[in-house]
Amino acid sequence: MLSLKVKFMTVALAATTAAANVSASEVNLYSARHYDSDQVIYDAFTEATGIKVNLIEGKSDALIERIKREGVASPADVLITVDAGNLWRADQEGVFQAVDSGVLKDRLPDQLRHPDGHWFGFSQRLRVIYYNREDFDPSQISTYEDLAKPKFDGEICIRSSTNIYNQSLLASLVEHHGAEEAEEWAKGVVNNMARDPQGGDTDQIRAVAAGECNLAVGNHYYYARLLNSDDVADREVARKVGIIFPNQSGRGVHANIGGAGVVATAPNRENAVRFLEFLASPTAQEVFAGSNHEYPAVEGVLANPVLDSWGNLNIDDVNVSVLGENNPEAVRIFDRAGWR
Repeated sequence: MLSLKVKFMTVALAATTAAANVSASEVNLYSARHYDSDQVIYDAFTEATGIKVNLIEGKSDALIERIKREGVASPADVLITVDAGNLWRADQEGVFQAVDSGVLKDRLPDQLRHPDGHWFGFSQRLRVIYYNREDFDPSQISTYEDLAKPKFDGEICIRSSTNIYNQSLLASLVEHHGAEEAEEWAKGVVNNMARDPQGGDTDQIRAVAAGECNLAVGNHYYYARLLNSDDVADREVARKVGIIFPNQSGRGVHANIGGAGVVATAPNRENAVRFLEFLASPTAQEVFAGSNHEYPAVEGVLANPVLDSWGNLNIDDVNVSVLGENNPEAVRIFDRAGWR
């Protein structure tokens, strides 16, 4: 990655004139992302614009409730979170306002933007299938749908149905196949579970490496972190596990997002919009990819060696807003399928 300092100076020079016209000098972020690399982006934005970033971190639901509780007096300008399901929930609670930005429309593909500009996706998070390299032949499986086949009885490790990542994956199946077929899939996966749902995505990868199951589902960047870990044991876990990007011959691998929107009562609206536009800049996009192994939302941005090694992927281009719209149905399906 090129020197961030050089990039920041370049962006700062380009933004000097615009920054001089900004009356407020701060933007208040409520963020459910907990990555050190995001601070690099915030510092870059401040250096480029002179706008100070004030940060409050918390879980998505807690931050949404806080904004509602604070009402018109809320200092929040931007809510940042992960997964379209969480962005949808926030929008349902009236947290966001519409933003009409030519910059965001130009840089971000349609499927990563709310149709009415209520929120925007700035990084992509692919939900993939992991397999045990020693005990499983990856040619046996190529789609999410395959996970429900009876031949994989007792072979799958996966997280709880309360996990928003799984809810959005099922919501995508509802969109592509309808609720009835999606429910049959969920029941099939439950029948194939090697253990009760438990742990996070990294725990699923470790379970595959340990031989507790031959297959697991998780987001791609957890695997990339293990591959690049300073811990030898983590790298050994990754060595034992292979990765499959499902549905490459069809609709493509399921993608979710890290995203943000301007809060309805934002006291610094202009700065909030400028911050969102900065998240779509090459500088911010390369940090998302280079530091946290997320796929960029903007085409043509350099990723990192791990992501590049996986080649050009076919990614599902359904608008991620449907993942939120179908979330209630997905939750009901999980309950009926007995997926705890």
